[in-house]
Amino acid sequence: MQFDMQGIRKAFGATQALDGVDLSVASGEICGLVGQNGAGKSTLMAVLSGALEPDAGAMTIDARPYAPRSPIDARRAGVAMIYQELSLAPDLTVMENLLIGAEPTLTWSRVPGLRSLVPGLVDWRAMRARASAALAQLGHDDIAPDAIVGDLPVAQQQLVEIARALAIGCRVLVLDEPTSSLGRADVEHLFALLRRLKAQGHAIVYISHFIEEVQAITDRYVVLRDGRNVGGGATADATADGIVALMVGAQASDLFARGARQAGAALLEVAGFEPGSATFTLHRGEILGIAGLVGSGRTRFLRALFGLEPVRAGRVRIGAYAGGAASPRARWRAGMGLLSEDRKNEGLALGLSVADNLTLSRLEPFGPAALVLPGRQRRTAAGWIARLAVKCSGPDQAIGELSGGNQQKVAIARLLHHDVDVLVLDEPTRGIDVGSKAQIYRLIEDLAAGSDARPSRAVLMVSSYLPELLGLCDRIAVMQRGRLQPPRPAAGLTEHELVLDATGAAGRS
Repeated sequence: MQFDMQGIRKAFGATQALDGVDLSVASGEICGLVGQNGAGKSTLMAVLSGALEPDAGAMTIDARPYAPRSPIDARRAGVAMIYQELSLAPDLTVMENLLIGAEPTLTWSRVPGLRSLVPGLVDWRAMRARASAALAQLGHDDIAPDAIVGDLPVAQQQLVEIARALAIGCRVLVLDEPTSSLGRADVEHLFALLRRLKAQGHAIVYISHFIEEVQAITDRYVVLRDGRNVGGGATADATADGIVALMVGAQASDLFARGARQAGAALLEVAGFEPGSATFTLHRGEILGIAGLVGSGRTRFLRALFGLEPVRAGRVRIGAYAGGAASPRARWRAGMGLLSEDRKNEGLALGLSVADNLTLSRLEPFGPAALVLPGRQRRTAAGWIARLAVKCSGPDQAIGELSGGNQQKVAIARLLHHDVDVLVLDEPTRGIDVGSKAQIYRLIEDLAAGSDARPSRAVLMVSSYLPELLGLCDRIAVMQRGRLQPPRPAAGLTEHELVLDATGAAGRS
């Protein structure tokens, strides 16, 4: 099954989201769709999947006109969208999720004594057979059709989402950031599955902010910028720097524009800290990175350091404060702020406004007494919105309506509003586009460098993306099986060395 989109245009008021975009994907092909947040990827895929109607342009599937009025129409035509946030019913079984809305029903021929259709009476035997067939097509008949979806690991839940598309006969699959919550092994399993679906003749669109993934799994790539096609071609002939340059209109080397920094006084001293077996000192004006595999203990270490996990042993000094275990409130007061890796469930209150999310940790300036004057709060939030170039309609907009990159800027702005000296950042650029990453890199660099108005700060950051650790950090420590190795100068390290240390292979070579 091949689909073609020609001259697709879509506007929202005065904003031209798509300005004559073309996209074609053939049967048995995986096409990478890349671009910054706001480039038009989501809008284009919403048109393809029937969630939006285009203002102009034409679409065909196998050379026949295609104009879905809803996602249901799109699925009936063989097009399925698999979103980053999985749309499963966690309390239902796998087979119920696979065939929800399309359940096979019993008829009189299957029910002795009845001569008409039996409305609402599900044919569970047929449902189990169809679910098993869809899972077998994925090569995962190890997933039980009657298992409760909420009890499955995230990687298997994603397989259920893909199997649901196959169970109703979809041949065009769109995957939006499918690896954002997966570990390395699960990513490899997903790639093997996509190659199998490609061999079966599916047309697949793969959306990702990870250029390495696009290079690893796609046959061809298309780049959007500002709602227009700006380039593309065979992935085998492309370089990561070339793709990034098309996405942001600049060279990849410009992403890490490091200035001159000088380490100052010690702001954070950690000695014999458990979990992590960690001992190190972090200075003002310094960025210390922590590398390691998913599950190595990096996040647990940061959370324990901030008072969100139990502390088994050790000593921590933040400025003038010294001690072992402490509450998050005490850490805030001592001058440490944490940026959670789980932005949506832990780092932000998505139903509240930008202003509330930005200021909730420190409401005292908006008094008097225990009162919060909304005007003062909005003015303060507006100042940070302008400084960090957050794209939103204003301080009162719900933060859940913002893009991932702009949500992350607000989460970082909260640390700045609290005026902390030590910023603890857990995966600060996870799930955001290259352009937003570049802005956050510059912000982290500026915070570490300081200015005439504000002394330099200290940054401790965890990242799974090794190029950003090497590009930003002064020193890097590797977490391996729950133990933090001594930090080393980043200038003398390579990605290969960090991977060897993280996997424990360095000591065996």
